[in-house]
Amino acid sequence: MHEYSIVGALIEQCEQHARDNNADKVTRVAIKVGILSGVEPALLETAFQTFKLEGICHDAEFEMNIQPLVLSCLECGQETIHNERSIICQHCGSNRTHVLDGEDLMLMQLEVEQS
Repeated sequence: MHEYSIVGALIEQCEQHARDNNADKVTRVAIKVGILSGVEPALLETAFQTFKLEGICHDAEFEMNIQPLVLSCLECGQETIHNERSIICQHCGSNRTHVLDGEDLMLMQLEVEQS
């Protein structure tokens, strides 16, 4: 499952930010997970709780914000927000839409402590 490799990269990124800021402890990690990111939030949570145990993230709180899908319709020009994986415009029913948000997985906030 690719959630493990994603969390491995996320923890490496957190550790690098902590080193860059002379911190020795990460207390909070907040990420944004888009509905179309291809990541299963429950598996991501499990992977983080498992992999955090061996580094400076071992006491870190993990916060996931699920980003809805935001579409712009190329037919009617309306923007719509979807909480499910659907690219159909809610206004006109067209499938000619453009994704504006909801595909990303991003580190949004990181809280660290210095000794």
